[in-house]
Amino acid sequence: MTVVNAPATVLVTGANGYIGVWICRILLENGYSVRGTVRAASKGDYLKKLFEKEGERFEYVIVKDITVDGAFDEAVKGVHAVVHTASPVTLKPQHPDALIKPAVIGTLSVLTSVDKYGADVGRVVMTSSSATFVEPHKDGYVYTEKDWNEYSVREVEEKGDKAAPMHVYRASKTLAERKAWDVEKEKKGNWDLVTILPPYVFGPLLQEVAGKDSLNASVQILYDAVLTPMTGEVLYQFMGSWVDVRDVALAHALALQKEEAGGERIIVSAGQLTWQDVYDALSSPSLDPPFPNAPKGTPSAQRKGMQFYSTEFCNKLFGIQFKGLGESARDTMFSVWDRD
Repeated sequence: MTVVNAPATVLVTGANGYIGVWICRILLENGYSVRGTVRAASKGDYLKKLFEKEGERFEYVIVKDITVDGAFDEAVKGVHAVVHTASPVTLKPQHPDALIKPAVIGTLSVLTSVDKYGADVGRVVMTSSSATFVEPHKDGYVYTEKDWNEYSVREVEEKGDKAAPMHVYRASKTLAERKAWDVEKEKKGNWDLVTILPPYVFGPLLQEVAGKDSLNASVQILYDAVLTPMTGEVLYQFMGSWVDVRDVALAHALALQKEEAGGERIIVSAGQLTWQDVYDALSSPSLDPPFPNAPKGTPSAQRKGMQFYSTEFCNKLFGIQFKGLGESARDTMFSVWDRD
């Protein structure tokens, strides 16, 4: 197992994405040098300006299409670790292949390049998702890193473009991570693999956004639910777990530094979530600064359909003090307003 400490150079794929840009920031703050991949020079120039104080410790390279053979061949040369975040995220795919193919082929592409040309790479950290382990279970079920989402994969295999968009997305993440572990088993190089499994990710935006119509999926969901509050039974229905983007980025950095992380899947989650929980957290008098005109919902102790994501391994390995829901939701909303 190989640890990669600063001042090593880390390649971050999808560096201009919601999670990717925060990973770049956390790595730079911890003394690493970062090479980010973007699809166009304009996206890289935005990052270069964002991280201008870091000078030459941040650079970008253009990878227009992550599914092309050899797309990352040059990018992996001379780096000591790779953090792979680049993957399509949409809940409205036109066809399953629009999500699944780039997710799987992109993962295969970067890992193949690492194995062929990443002679100095000691560790690859891949941003996966809770989508890879969430499938139907009875209330109260506790998911762990041993769980895999076979249900969504079967739904897509059986129903094709008639499969529900959520299952298409979950299948894309599951199949991409499976492919990563398959490649790792057959690798010729000395690198090892870590996968980070976050649920819904909230928190402030650092990436370039054109406006409220171009928010990433999880932020869009939160933003809409605060501006147009939920009512009725949906307030108390379990919708998943959540984590702040800053804590997700920190987990990626720590995954480079902890020997025991090698070869592991790691669930990174701050807790369970209903919309009433969000409204209660935003309305909390302890939130400083407060959130103006927070939705109230219908406060009640009642919660339905709750399931749980075990963070025992994450807590033991990383010891992250996760940000609270009120802080994360507030900072998300403020950052969207700031970009308007």
